[in-house]
Amino acid sequence: MDAGATTRAPVDQAGSDARQRASDLAADSVAIGPGTLAPSERGPRRARRAPWALFCLCALLALWVLSPIVYTAMRATEFTAQEVGELLFRPLVGELLSNTVLIVVSATLASAIIGTAAAWFVERTRLPGRRMWAVLAAIPLAVPAFISSYAWVSLSLDLQDFAGALLVITCSYYPLVFLPVSAALRGMDPSLEESARSLGCGSWAVFFRVIVPQLRPALLGGMLLVALGVLSEFGAFTLLRFRTFTTEIYAEYRTTFDGAGASLFACVLIAICLVLIALEFRVRGAARYDTTGKGTRRAPVVYELGWRRYPVLAGFASLAVATLGVPLGMIFFWLTQRGAAALTPAEVSFDRVFDATLASLGLGVAAAVVATVFALPLAVLLVRYPGRFATFFERVVYLAQGVPGMVVALAVVSLAVRALRPLYQSWELLVLTYALLFLPFALVNVRAALVQAQPRLEETARSLGLGWFAMVWRVMLPLAGPGLGAAAAMVFISVITELTTTLLLVPIGTHTLATEVWADTSTLAFAAAAPYAALLVGVSLAATWLLIVLFGRSAVLGKEA
Repeated sequence: MDAGATTRAPVDQAGSDARQRASDLAADSVAIGPGTLAPSERGPRRARRAPWALFCLCALLALWVLSPIVYTAMRATEFTAQEVGELLFRPLVGELLSNTVLIVVSATLASAIIGTAAAWFVERTRLPGRRMWAVLAAIPLAVPAFISSYAWVSLSLDLQDFAGALLVITCSYYPLVFLPVSAALRGMDPSLEESARSLGCGSWAVFFRVIVPQLRPALLGGMLLVALGVLSEFGAFTLLRFRTFTTEIYAEYRTTFDGAGASLFACVLIAICLVLIALEFRVRGAARYDTTGKGTRRAPVVYELGWRRYPVLAGFASLAVATLGVPLGMIFFWLTQRGAAALTPAEVSFDRVFDATLASLGLGVAAAVVATVFALPLAVLLVRYPGRFATFFERVVYLAQGVPGMVVALAVVSLAVRALRPLYQSWELLVLTYALLFLPFALVNVRAALVQAQPRLEETARSLGLGWFAMVWRVMLPLAGPGLGAAAAMVFISVITELTTTLLLVPIGTHTLATEVWADTSTLAFAAAAPYAALLVGVSLAATWLLIVLFGRSAVLGKEA
């Protein structure tokens, strides 16, 4: 509201009405948050219902996401209570549970410490070359955990069991904490730190009593992602000879094929996932972390490091070597080895490498397109027709992110064998399963893109006679183009680096870059695996760069809109 609105001079009725409308607009704007519409967009749509076809599409997608979980639970009920007790209360299960909990807790805590420390030094200190270190700290996300395990195991076979698993998993997953904590530190209000210092708090007291509590949502969210990722990890644990529930489920499947015992272990894994999600929600609580005061956002406080910059730089250099130097260095080393040095006499066939690359690219592109198309109706329902049903469908879709890929893949295999025989061992089933697993990634980006698109342009198109589907095709999709591209790029990266689902569902005779790395490394054929590992990392890094470019372009378009 402008300054003229507070004058005591008499005003006419038109001016009074204008001020009332501005006051209503300002009052409504307080409630705006992520996933909600602006007041001018929100008001007239409350009474509107979503098109019936859109609602049915979203309901079908929700059922599709739930089907593997429901089927897994149904398969587990084939056991009697006595059989369940005999299978679960065994020393083997105790060892699996102990290993799984130990690696999840240890890797999550280690990732939280490393990710938070790296984010702090990059964002809030005058670290020399901090832009470069920020990029190097985030890039390990593009290197799959099983590629890192391949590099470390080929460096030394002693780096196995728990110690090797903790090292590899932490190096692969800590960016999931680093990225959200960095974003939170950039947006933090420096006045709270200044107030604490004025009251006599030292640097450590300010950090633990003021900064860390404000980081709680980002930190706990990142830790939850790490915990769920570690819980569902398979390839790295297999190569590192560390037994967890995922490795045992795969062994059970390979032994009995479509056995209910694997489904019972999968139910245990689902239960652990639900406990983690509930624990994160409980710890995070209902506290508010937004800024309630008015005013322009100020730049955060940046601290001098002094002599401490040398050990900090050494720490960042060691982290870069462990996360990128060893994987890339060992891949390059094995690319130069032949014959006996590779521990295998087999020569790598160019045709096999080409076929594996083509298969990975084809599956990645197909799954990216399918997942993005499937996410579009859900995003439209959430952004343009919010309500209870839209929220329910959204949470069902996000449930797929909390269930390990091993569980979903195993359920899809059983469903295909029992009810969808024509789809068994087909590319179509594999692509559909990829889309199910990574639908949450696509939904996040598509939804953000539609939020940035101006609804007024859609209303204008409808007023000019365009039907709903024509408006989506000719107006909404072009406006959300960069966001859709970012969604597809994120799904593509996830698919080409995915191993578990590919091993269980890939058609016989089809090989991908991920499966070739896994197969060759399992037999200690490190040089034979090197070309596939190099291509996989190269494609993943290129797709990650494209994703960053598309995210930046989407943000720019959002500001212009």
